[in-house]
Amino acid sequence: MAGVTGLGHDSGLSPGELAAKYGLTVSGKRPSALEYGRQVWGRRHFIMAYSTAKLNALYTTAKLGQIWQVMTPLLNAAVYYLIFGLLLGTKRDIPNFIAYLCTGVFVFAFTQSAVLFGTRAIADNLGLIRALHFPRACMPIASTLMQLQQLLFSMGVLGVIVLGTGEPLTMRWLLLVPVLLLQSLFNTGVAMFMARVGAKTTDLAQLMPFIIRTWMYMSGVFWAVSSITTKAPHWVGLLIEANPALIYISLMRFALLDSYPASSLPQHVWPMAIAWAIVIGVGGYLFFWKAEEEYGRG
Repeated sequence: MAGVTGLGHDSGLSPGELAAKYGLTVSGKRPSALEYGRQVWGRRHFIMAYSTAKLNALYTTAKLGQIWQVMTPLLNAAVYYLIFGLLLGTKRDIPNFIAYLCTGVFVFAFTQSAVLFGTRAIADNLGLIRALHFPRACMPIASTLMQLQQLLFSMGVLGVIVLGTGEPLTMRWLLLVPVLLLQSLFNTGVAMFMARVGAKTTDLAQLMPFIIRTWMYMSGVFWAVSSITTKAPHWVGLLIEANPALIYISLMRFALLDSYPASSLPQHVWPMAIAWAIVIGVGGYLFFWKAEEEYGRG
């Protein structure tokens, strides 16, 4: 009777007031950005396991299996060497063009794959998202981590190419660590941004390869940046040198290639590399978080 009496006293309250009185919350309510980050960190083991499983499954139907992780960028580099190095003659102005080209192809492929897989991170995992409750940011983060694992595997081959073309092993190779960390943060932010947009506009996945290809042509993968910036108007040169893909490729070349001096780097390259990583990393996280309750619905 006491319980019934207690409920009777609440009969004049609105549903919102009742919920507040008894500590009820909206199902699927978006947590704060800080709490959301804690939830994502709490799923770090799931993110690692999921990204590794996806990477292992990526080439299961191919007879050569994981070898394609290295063969794909190498074949791309061979095609670009034939077209740009031999037919168009861009290698004439670039010392050790083979190592220069392979570094650009491998590093850009990391960003390219992170963007493409990030765009499909929600759409390709709707079954998992609708069945289980977890921070949806785990999906684009896992896709970027998968691409990072693939790059690390490929970096061993790139190191052999660099040393095989006559480049020495120097202390500058230690710069690989901060460069990879900054690029990984940047790629994660881009992947989360594209994941939200791709979840709403599924046709974007069909358009992205064309956008990515254009971005690659503008990022100095197979041409010397100085050959453009010295001839173009000053503001055009600044825009080219501010390209984040070009910045991370340039830093990677500086770390690996003794034939790539500091004078070849874009102006203020380290501050720009850090700024791009923080702005896009944090911005992509917040952009994705704001639509957390919408993923997997409809």
